[in-house]
Amino acid sequence: MVMRFSSRVGSTRLNVIAEAERAARAEGVRLETVNDSNPTHHGLAPKEVPGVYTAEPRGPLVAREALAEFLTKRNAEESSQVQEQAQADSVDPQRLYLLSSTSQAYSWIFKLMCDPGDIVLGPKPGYPLIESIGGLECVETLEYQLEFDGSWFIDVGWIERLLDGPQRERVRAIVLINPNNPTGSYVKPEEREALVALCREHGIAIIADEVFFDYSLEPFAGNRRLAGEQGALTFALDGFSKALAAPHAKVGWIQVSGPDDMVDEAQRRLDVIADDYLPFSDIIATRMPELLAAVPGQLRRVQERTRANLKLLHTMLDEDEAGLVSVLRPEGGWNVLLRFPSMIDENDLVLRLIHDSRLTGQPGYFFDMAGNGYLAVSLLPEPDVFRRNINAVLKAVSALMAA
Repeated sequence: MVMRFSSRVGSTRLNVIAEAERAARAEGVRLETVNDSNPTHHGLAPKEVPGVYTAEPRGPLVAREALAEFLTKRNAEESSQVQEQAQADSVDPQRLYLLSSTSQAYSWIFKLMCDPGDIVLGPKPGYPLIESIGGLECVETLEYQLEFDGSWFIDVGWIERLLDGPQRERVRAIVLINPNNPTGSYVKPEEREALVALCREHGIAIIADEVFFDYSLEPFAGNRRLAGEQGALTFALDGFSKALAAPHAKVGWIQVSGPDDMVDEAQRRLDVIADDYLPFSDIIATRMPELLAAVPGQLRRVQERTRANLKLLHTMLDEDEAGLVSVLRPEGGWNVLLRFPSMIDENDLVLRLIHDSRLTGQPGYFFDMAGNGYLAVSLLPEPDVFRRNINAVLKAVSALMAA
């Protein structure tokens, strides 16, 4: 299947001047320009921001090389635990894009793949970010269902029927959040195999949001990253916001993989978008090595907190005499979904928390849960705060049931 890209990005054909410039550089000719308006080329950079600005659309090469080395090492460690690797361990820095956030990455890829009115598939339940960014890009988001039967799974059959239906030509990409927020569910191996085959058959790109991948809680066996997937055109998103547990560390990246011809065409067009926005600061690039070095320690620190709080949650729910609240199995991430009797309105529960405990929260309908009776809870607070939060929820549920 031929991959169709957005017409918004513009032609990749070079004009006669650009063709002549490329030919000259291919022959080793170094071209100067009479309209060089980069002040750092002319000794005008301030001492507070030293160096020469090179305007590399994908991000400074030295920073991408540091990131590629980090990702390659991580892949090697993970592949030693997996018998079969569908993706390459080695990460090419030329297939990485540095930008300010995964939100910006979504925006760029929507521009790359979709004309206005085209469709991107996203998970339901799910975080509403995809729909919001899709709206800003004039892209329609259509939700595929995650079902729960003791664990979460993707309704692959529904996606297959959609791609065989009248809207198939408008579907340009599918978002796979691995693991999903707030369900905490990873993409299972059999789901991955089926979806990669569907995307390859129908010329659809995969957008794999894997910012929570390292934060496993109660996973099933066989989960793997989609980053590096070779079977279909894949854009894997990650960044420091979750890896460092630092939302203010505005560094995200896209790793492009898949069949070489599709990747080459995608990158030619994605370079146009990146060159228009040039979002990544050289100042931040100089700190990439030290920030990457801090990732393993931060991952361990957050994992210890989330796993300890999940254990505490199980204990508190087991010891609760009312037995009205349960937790849906969280495979990964740092949020969980609590389940309470559906006769209690979700708004009433949150309003009760506000009134009685000066706490608030996000009910299930914020994430398009199929039914009533869910509350999203973070596993990040310090244990005493987390215990207080859960006690408040249990007290509010009991009070509403007794009312």
